[in-house]
Amino acid sequence: MKKSTAGLITLGIIFLIFIFGGQDFFNIVWSFPGNIESIKNFPSKDVPLGSIPLMLALLLGTGVFITFKLLFPQIRYFWHGIKVTAGTYDDPKDQGDLSHFKALATAISATVGIGNIAGVATAIYYGGPGALFWMWMTGLFGTALKFAEVSLAHKHRDILPDGSAAGGPMYTIEKGLGPKWKWLAILFASFAVICSFATGNAIQAFTLSDQLFSETKQILGTASFWTIQHNIIGNFSVSYTQILIGLILSTLIGTVIIGGIKRIGNVTGFLSPFMAIIYVLTSLVVLISNLPHVLPAFGMIVEFAFNPPAQIAGVGGGAFLIWLNTVLWGVKRGLYSNESGQGSAPIAHATAKTKYGVREGTVALLEPFIDTITICTLTGLVIITTDAWQHTQFYVNHIDPNFTGQLYNASLLTSYAFKQGLLWLFNYGDKIVTLGVMLFATSTIISWSYYGDRASHYLFGQKAILPYKWVFIVFVFIGAIAELEAIWAFGDAALGFMTAPNLLTIILLSGVLKKDVKNYFSMKHIPHKELMKGENK
Repeated sequence: MKKSTAGLITLGIIFLIFIFGGQDFFNIVWSFPGNIESIKNFPSKDVPLGSIPLMLALLLGTGVFITFKLLFPQIRYFWHGIKVTAGTYDDPKDQGDLSHFKALATAISATVGIGNIAGVATAIYYGGPGALFWMWMTGLFGTALKFAEVSLAHKHRDILPDGSAAGGPMYTIEKGLGPKWKWLAILFASFAVICSFATGNAIQAFTLSDQLFSETKQILGTASFWTIQHNIIGNFSVSYTQILIGLILSTLIGTVIIGGIKRIGNVTGFLSPFMAIIYVLTSLVVLISNLPHVLPAFGMIVEFAFNPPAQIAGVGGGAFLIWLNTVLWGVKRGLYSNESGQGSAPIAHATAKTKYGVREGTVALLEPFIDTITICTLTGLVIITTDAWQHTQFYVNHIDPNFTGQLYNASLLTSYAFKQGLLWLFNYGDKIVTLGVMLFATSTIISWSYYGDRASHYLFGQKAILPYKWVFIVFVFIGAIAELEAIWAFGDAALGFMTAPNLLTIILLSGVLKKDVKNYFSMKHIPHKELMKGENK
């Protein structure tokens, strides 16, 4: 059966399951087997290890496995990755589309997004400050996963007749594991297409539109021509502001993605550093102004990571359940933030101009460090040092049940923290978060368009690219005006289904990867400028 036929059948089955299975079916992907009553309390209600989601265990477990298999590549090869990203070994004649830096920027643009603003806040809201520690652990072991999946994807990429590169886990599966595994590659690519419409697109567009709509209501009020929401069908209502935002955003995204990966790389190569610098500098201003609270904040993070608050939790089973909750929220939000092991970033890194897959793998080592270890940590520290974390469900349930302040979750908690942290300077600190949402969401949408583009190309060939891009642009508009609870469930489930075949591939090819790593680092790495000088003598 041709890939295009198999792809159409697979996509059709997925959508049929969604229609008939509904949102509840897709919610179980990240909760199984904890959604089964007979399993979730195993071995006991006090120690319910059966509640640990299988997907989280697989992701973290594979990260630990690769870390020890390759002897901590995230530490040993980190500095080499910095030199590669800086262009030390760049050869313009190498095949590929993007420099190491632009490939990294494109991948980071997809991972540095809503998870860094809303995801960290949600982890603290439900899991407390200790959740940040488990986000760090996820980032540490996720770094090894990134190194592995990117090294393999670049090695098994295709160079197309026009000179452009196409790669990702679907190519790794088919070429690395062999043609008999093509069905798994088709399954991965099909879910990648769906993820690009939902998780990487509509959800981002909705978050951006919702944030801007909230700002508009603060300025114009709820009775303005622009902010009145008109009922369309059922409970679905939309305002002219949301429609306008959808039109502007979809036009902007369309202008970028129709130009292909080189234009995407140029935009993300500027946008990623720009948005990161603004967010990091603002966070540092808040932390410097609260400098006496920074070290105690680290102490609280470590303490709460292992010991639940004694005042209410007590000892025994209650403490264990609180600890397990903290771990799960930290791991879930850490994985959502850096996307390690999910197979998306390798698609961007496969376009890098280099002969060596392992070389590009060392570039990917930087992603979780930038995303989870740096930006997520800054967000978490701002929330903790400004005492914004007290406005959470965790604080009320486990620290002070008499707390009467307003509770904030997701980006609203981060906005509140930045506003409180910058009150000494001006009264608009929350607007920094709005700007961050705008830049982060836009860059994520742009990068995910390329992921879906390459998955569509794998399934249906070059003729499918332009139709895919137009459908993607339509989903930008839909996301900006839609209610997205179902799309969240659908997109997260697709992301989970993407992850499983990618993790299996990493494990099965880990022996081959270990040989590639040994061979690469047994070579002498000479900067390209020195090579050119030698040739010119």
